[in-house]
Order: sequence, then C-alpha cells, then structure tokens
Amino acid sequence: MTMKITRLETIWLDEQPNTTWVRIHTDDGLIGLGETFYVPRAISAMVHDVFANLLLGHSAFDIESHWQNMFYTVNFFGYGGSETRAISAVDVALWDLLGQYTGQPIYNLLGGRCRESIWVYNTCVGHGQHQDYQRWASGHSGELAAELLSQGVKAMKIWPFDQFGVPLGAPVGQRAGAGAVGPVGYHLSHEDLKKGVAYVEDIRRTVGDKIEICIEGHARWSLTEAVKIAHALEPYDLMWLEEIIPPDNVESYARLKQDTTIPLCVSERLISKFGFREVVEKNAADIIMPDMAWCGGLSETRKICHLAETYLLPITSHDCIGPVALWSAVHLMLHIPNAKIVETVRAYYDGWYNEVMTNPILIQDGMITASGKPGLGTALRDEVLHRPDVHMEFSDETHRINMSKG
Repeated sequence: MTMKITRLETIWLDEQPNTTWVRIHTDDGLIGLGETFYVPRAISAMVHDVFANLLLGHSAFDIESHWQNMFYTVNFFGYGGSETRAISAVDVALWDLLGQYTGQPIYNLLGGRCRESIWVYNTCVGHGQHQDYQRWASGHSGELAAELLSQGVKAMKIWPFDQFGVPLGAPVGQRAGAGAVGPVGYHLSHEDLKKGVAYVEDIRRTVGDKIEICIEGHARWSLTEAVKIAHALEPYDLMWLEEIIPPDNVESYARLKQDTTIPLCVSERLISKFGFREVVEKNAADIIMPDMAWCGGLSETRKICHLAETYLLPITSHDCIGPVALWSAVHLMLHIPNAKIVETVRAYYDGWYNEVMTNPILIQDGMITASGKPGLGTALRDEVLHRPDVHMEFSDETHRINMSKG
C-alpha cells in the first residue's frame, strides 16, 4: 500500500466557531486528523486553494517533504497566521496517519517516551460544569485552588490584570474573557495593581504553597507596566509570568527578564522555529511555550523543543485550542526530554472535548498520559459530521473544493 492522499476535509462547528479540524483520507481507507484554531474559513481556503495541489495524489509518508513544500509555498507571500495554522493541522493529520498505518502511537514514531506521564496545570477558563473563570474572577481564586488540589491538580493559571487593560471597544467573544484581547496598556494604576495581586494573595492565603501559580498576561502591557506587575508579584513565588508583553520585541523581553526574579514564559503566538530562535538565543525567556496547532504542527514544534534543549530551557505546551491540540501535545511532551508541564482546561476535557472525540484524554491525579493506541489514539465522532451546525468543505482529485453543511 502506498498510502496515497485522496481527499482533504475541513470541518468546524457553530458551537465552537474557532476550532477547525482537518481530515486527510488515503487510498487504503485511513483517515488522519489534525486541528487548529481561529478563522476556520481562512484555514479552509489555505487547505483547499493552496495545499490540495501539493498533497492530493502524493504519499502521506513524506511528512517532512510536505511540510517544506507547504511552508515555502506560503513563505513566498508571508507565512504567519492562517498559513502556518493550516500547515499545523495538516502536519498533525499526517503523523496520525503514519501512526495508524504502522500501528504505533505518535510518541513512538517520534523516538519513544522519556516519561510515561507528565503533570498538568489547569487554565481556569469557564465552560459547562466547570465555571472556573467566573469563580476566580468573582473573588474566589483561593476556593478554586483548593478544589483543584482535591482533584490532584497542583498548578493553575489565571489572568487578573486583563480587566484593567485598554478595552477593544467591541465584543470579541474570547473564551479567556473579553479583556484578553485589546491594545497594549501603558498605564496601570496602583489601585488596580493591588486588585490584580489580591487574586494571588487569596490563593496563597487559602492553600499556601501547595499549588503552583501561573499568571497569563495576554500581551496586554507595556514593558514599564510589566515590570511593575512583576515586582508586585515576586513575593508570591510564581511558577511563571506568561506573555505579559507582546512577543514581537525580543529585546524588551530580555530587559524584563533581567528586571524580575519571576520566570518568564514565551509564547504561543510565535510562529515556527524562526519565531522562537531570537527568544532562545537572546536569553529572553525561562520557559518556552510553543503551540503546535499554530506554529507548524508536530514536525516544527519538535525542532523548537530541540532548539530550547540546547539552551537547557524547559518546554510547556499550550492548550485552549481543542481536543486534538491537547492529544498531539501529550504525544510530544511524553517524548521530548525537556518537557516541564502540560496546559489543560478541565472545563474542556471534562466537557465538550468528550462530546466530539471517540476517546477521552487520560488525566488522573494531576498527571496526563496517552493510551498507546495507534496514531493520536482518538478520532472525531461520526455524529459530528451530521450535526446541524457543522460546516464541511472537501477537495479530492476530481473536485478541488466542494461544500456541505449538516
């Protein structure tokens, strides 16, 4: 069998309007699954208008060759954004196909595991049965920390300073809260600084140092205000301060790193190894956080992790994307030697992830692992393809794009 690529599909739901799945069919009946996040119609256009011409009729085994061809095709016009997000989804789907074909989990294809499981932290987003964002944002961060500890989760992430940033001026519907998106803020009052710190104080007052705390910044602050925030948080022994300024100016991150004792985590917004190179080489971060659903898939994220390893820097993965992003991240994080911790959202893996996937992710006592099944170890449920809110587009060797809904 040649495992020739015969069909490409892009799929998204009105209920989860930013999560896009890519399915790749082969002539031996296998279907690989990938995923990315943000603007599904743009992702679909890239897959069907550009990548279909490069993939259809070719062998699914040639993962690195496909990556290079896709990347340097779009790089002629600029590779950031939807271009690399689409590459990321296609790449993971190809790794899933290779795993299914060989009967091996992806982590074995990468070179095997360095660990059987790895610990997780909970990003405190609200959804379904776990309204974690609403709880901590309303002043109950300590109570939420105690509950997470009772489930074996020993690390959590909140974003208490977003609410004081410059408003965007329009509703954005972001899962992380409306304050997560907006222009850079150049002034944070002392009163608001104290209000933001109070969420961290409540956690330490309630559970002491039994839980690790991460603070997300969503790139909302200037360098001067970020230094102010960092200094105010230093007494609380944070695990890291994440993307408190935009990652576009590496020198500013290097300056911030020199001016605080809190480890800096950078950054899911960076695209490809080229985006991370300066951050690593210029000593601008303590923890490297690639998002394989954005930065180039498994193939490229593994290279980023190896780059970080040469500087003895740890890796944490990024979630808040979708179930396939989490599954694929776990395969990589079980494999790489410099993995630190995996981002998870219990509101999702105890919720809508299980509504669309055939198998749940395995998390117990604050540790995550993979099932050992071939490929990703999970797939889209068949009923997802027949939901009334589903959008599907496909390309095959006779039709470069067809559309269907429901």
